Amino acid sequence: MAEDVKTTRLELIETRNRIRLAENGHKLLKQKRDVLVLEFFKILKQAKDQRNELNSRMGSAFRALGMAQAHHGVLEVEAIAMSVKRAPRIDVKSKNVMGVHIPHLKGEYVSKTLEQRGYSISGSSAKIDEAAEGFEKSLEIVLKLAETENALRKLLKEIEKTKRRVNALDYVLIPDLKGRAKYIMMRLEEMERESFISLKTIKARLEKQEDGAAG
Repeated sequence: MAEDVKTTRLELIETRNRIRLAENGHKLLKQKRDVLVLEFFKILKQAKDQRNELNSRMGSAFRALGMAQAHHGVLEVEAIAMSVKRAPRIDVKSKNVMGVHIPHLKGEYVSKTLEQRGYSISGSSAKIDEAAEGFEKSLEIVLKLAETENALRKLLKEIEKTKRRVNALDYVLIPDLKGRAKYIMMRLEEMERESFISLKTIKARLEKQEDGAAG
């Protein structure tokens, strides 16, 4: 440290300013980390609830599918399923949580009409409709769960990043700056003492010279 530190009052002032700036940044980063952690656990609970709901809805959908297959036969149900021309389009938007951009997913349509489903009313029945509706409701939860789990991954990544920055300030930058300021202050005090002693010595010599001249 002694080789690359300027031991001047200006350097001491600048170092103290950097310490204040680092401490303010440390405080803001800790607040951000705490908010992100709270948001993470809130969304984690949502994900758990959504997984449970998805399991329940998928169970109902497969039971309805089993009833439709029992009524129409597996081949006929597969033929009706193949008549669906396209999958729903997914619109992706973004929302901001403490600087973290989290995708918001929405299906173009989920609760479909017969026309949207792609099969005609002739050759199908209420059992087909119930099976289709069951999987449509499951798709709603799949989209919500995909959004939620994506948010969890992004929040966890940002929490880890913020935590590393907080630790870097806590254990590296701020202690280094404080050590630097302490060293500069110590050297300035030493220089003042040396200057004082030097001036005192010069004064004593001058006084001695004056006394000799007077004698």
